[in-house]
Amino acid sequence: MLYHLLIPLIPDVSALNVVRYITFRTAAASMTALAVSLVLGPWLIRRLREFQIGQVIRQEGPQSHKAKAGTPTMGGLLILAAALGPTLLWADLANVYVWIAVMTTAAFGGIGFLDDYLKITRRSSGGLAPRYKMGLQIVVGLAVGLVLMWLAAQDLYNTRLIFPFFKQLIPDLGWFYVPFAVFVLVAWSNAVNLTDGLDGLAISTFAVAAAALTALAYVTGHRVFAEYLLLVRFAPAAELTIFCGALVGASLGFLWYNAHPAEIFMGDVGSLALGASLAIVAILIKQELLLVIVGGVFVLEAASVVIQVGSFKLRGKRVFKMAPLHHHFELVGWEEPKVITRFLIVAILFALMSLTSLKLR
Repeated sequence: MLYHLLIPLIPDVSALNVVRYITFRTAAASMTALAVSLVLGPWLIRRLREFQIGQVIRQEGPQSHKAKAGTPTMGGLLILAAALGPTLLWADLANVYVWIAVMTTAAFGGIGFLDDYLKITRRSSGGLAPRYKMGLQIVVGLAVGLVLMWLAAQDLYNTRLIFPFFKQLIPDLGWFYVPFAVFVLVAWSNAVNLTDGLDGLAISTFAVAAAALTALAYVTGHRVFAEYLLLVRFAPAAELTIFCGALVGASLGFLWYNAHPAEIFMGDVGSLALGASLAIVAILIKQELLLVIVGGVFVLEAASVVIQVGSFKLRGKRVFKMAPLHHHFELVGWEEPKVITRFLIVAILFALMSLTSLKLR
């Protein structure tokens, strides 16, 4: 919105020419998102306490988490407001891909909101029934997939896959891209959801992944960098850099209040939305497979749950003391801050590895 208001003024005010640059608007969106998070955070925490919207702790979780019961939750509303608002403020709203990213993130946030609402009203850790929760995610994923196919039919998108480390392997999935997009969106939204179990863990590792995607979105839309790195150049994707920058700023602002000991939790409204935001950006910039490395921590967390459940059903034995993985390390004896810090270090290493892989192609 602000972008469209300032562009016409450039002939009269030459200093406003910086608004044309993606880098400037990305920085502006990031700082705006950070400011919104820091300013609105205390107000939201107070309001959530007034309405007694507190976290319900799972009975089967670590005993040390019982003390966290009642901590204000649904803080994902703050993340969404801080990320989506600045995106609409600084991005080119004529860019359809920005709207796809914003609407997809908001839709998954809506599913998470419904889940959180039912948990709070029922005073139970069981919110939306799993089949309904998964069903809604699939419906949104299908809608996104069909929109992408419609764009592909107009040569405004392509359904090819880029394989990390293999520059010649770029298969075209055609209509099979729809179920693939659904899988990516559902898998990543739930992976971030599973990671959200310790103070600041999910949001800090997400900020690192979002920062990596910011760089990836920028080079994908840049003619020189895309050609140099042998990427499928997609100029409109450059505007997604602003969306990613806003996500980073909003994440850092939320982390200010979510750091151990947390004053507020993001809830499913935050974790499902953030996971979907990573997925939709990766889909739009054609880095769906590289996202496995970008968000390696989320992959490990989700994989630990799959392995734990599979092992128990097949052999009647557990591989980990508790899943997801961060709970295993808690029960091993690591203090919560140590688990968070070490997982954050691993997240940074994964992000650096993903960026390095571009040149290795």
